[in-house]
Order: sequence, then C-alpha cells, then structure tokens
Amino acid sequence: MTGAEFSQNINQLSSSLKPFAMRLTKDIEDANDLMQETVLKAFNNRDKFAEGTNLKAWLYTIMKNTFITNYQRMVRRNTFIDTTDNLHYINSTGSTTENMAYAGFTMRDIKRAIARLEDNYRIPFLMHFRGFKYHEIAEQLGIPIGTVKNRIHIARKDLKSMLKNYER
Repeated sequence: MTGAEFSQNINQLSSSLKPFAMRLTKDIEDANDLMQETVLKAFNNRDKFAEGTNLKAWLYTIMKNTFITNYQRMVRRNTFIDTTDNLHYINSTGSTTENMAYAGFTMRDIKRAIARLEDNYRIPFLMHFRGFKYHEIAEQLGIPIGTVKNRIHIARKDLKSMLKNYER
C-alpha cells in the first residue's frame, strides 16, 4: 500500500475513531489530541502495518494503547511523593506541650479520693503504694495477709469508682 493510499484509508476511518476517542477521554479537546497522536503514530509506524490485515482494528489498538500510556503517565505525574525526613512523629503526643494544669487537677482529685477512703482501707493501700510488700503491711498492722490483700483490692475498686471521670 502506498503512502497516499494509507493516508486516504486513515482519513476515511478517522470519523469512526472519533467516537471511540470521546468514550475514552470524555473531553472533546482530549479526544482531538488522542486522535492526532493516534494518526501520527500510525504514520510513523506505517511499515509495521501488515497489508491485508484490518487497518481499523490496528488504529483502534494504537488509540487504546496511547490512551492507557497517557493515563498512566498522568497518574504518575500527579502522584505526590513525600520526600521529607521521617516526619511521621509530627502529630504524635511526644511532640506536644502541656502546661501541666490538667495533671495538677488530676493529682488533686486523686488525693481527695484517697482521703475519702476509710482508714482501714486507706492505710494498707498507701503502704502498698509506697512499696511495702503484703507481708510487711500485715506485720506492721497486725492483720492477716489475706485481709491486707482484700483491703487493698477494695481501696482500688473504690478509687476507681470515685475517679471514673478519668477512665479512657
């Protein structure tokens, strides 16, 4: 097929390629660009077209592949690549600043709650909190070790209910 015949055949088929370009791009300007690129590639690769095969199918394939390549290029170009140095910790709590007012209110509430405990629960609890072992508390208070464990358990339970506003 001569160059003139090839050009004439492409001109005749271009009217059927236009709707396909519109379905792919969904934009008239992009469809025109895709048509132009398809025809240009067809002319540049005319020697690869095997005479006797379906020229229309060959042009559709060129158009589809061109569209896919352009789409992939656009996606890669619009992909944001973060090149900052490990700034994932920006929103972490390790970089926040507090004025310690909240901690002050919390400690005040904890101390008030402990003060409201009955003596027989508060004393073993505070001793355990300060690092005494169960058997040491039992010796100093002159009560069985099981009673010490029970009173500490009850003190914790009462404190938890008094300080339920601080549950997370």
